[in-house]
Amino acid sequence: MKSQLAFKAPNIKPSDYVLIIVGSFLQALSYVLFLAPYKIVPGGVYGISIVLHYSTKGLIPLLPEGLPIGATALCFNIPLMFLAMKKIGLASGPKTVLTFVLISLFTDSLSYILGEGTLVENDPFIACFYGGMILGMGVTCIFKAQSTSAGTDVLARVLANNSNLRVSDMIIAIDSTVVLIGLIAFQDWAVPLYSWFTIFVFGKIVEMLQTENPSRAVFIVSRKTNEMKDILVNKLGMRGTFLHGKGMYAGEEKEIIFTIAERKDLPRLKNEIKEVDPDAFVSTMHASKDSPLPGR
Repeated sequence: MKSQLAFKAPNIKPSDYVLIIVGSFLQALSYVLFLAPYKIVPGGVYGISIVLHYSTKGLIPLLPEGLPIGATALCFNIPLMFLAMKKIGLASGPKTVLTFVLISLFTDSLSYILGEGTLVENDPFIACFYGGMILGMGVTCIFKAQSTSAGTDVLARVLANNSNLRVSDMIIAIDSTVVLIGLIAFQDWAVPLYSWFTIFVFGKIVEMLQTENPSRAVFIVSRKTNEMKDILVNKLGMRGTFLHGKGMYAGEEKEIIFTIAERKDLPRLKNEIKEVDPDAFVSTMHASKDSPLPGR
């Protein structure tokens, strides 16, 4: 069996570098200027890092101001990245590494330069609105470069893998848990309110700016339908439907697998299919109107 820990040679276009740099900077700007100063916990790795930053103030002699947010997030992201490569593979690995390293560097650099001040004085509601908006803009840039910032969505995919749980449900559960950790740590009931509002704004901005549908309809024609089903259900945590067809030339009966996949998951899906059946035919198209698949 081939090791899933091996990276493929990165193929990053110059425009992807620009998008990753801009997106990483915007995310860091959101954390430093709007969210962290008000102890807003936007879920994910950086939500945990903000909690640890404030909880460790004065506890570590070498770091009297608390654990650096960016470096702490990096310490979480590195093992999560290895976990992802081992358990589910990661086609965008090099881009993802570049992304979460840049976010960490930008976050701690901006914190050092700007301190813990905020652009919005005495108004956490406005701060979480702007923070969520800028965070959403940054994440959209990252998505357009076909990258991710790793984080807890990786953990959600691993937990959802080989189960009937949806990745989206796991992300909501994990992010909500992080928000509740912030409530316990800061003993402030305003924390979950502002944090969930930030997550809501962030999600709406990503939805608005992603003009292309994030999902693709995928049709797979292969003689090894059982193996393809195993890849989709047990390895990728996806669902699909068998369609019955007949070849026009030879009149041979065929089973066609139909499924919906996110764009960022397509490279890995195609690689897995070709590894099992090099002769498989794969066709994709825009999923203009998505709804849950049968059996999902």
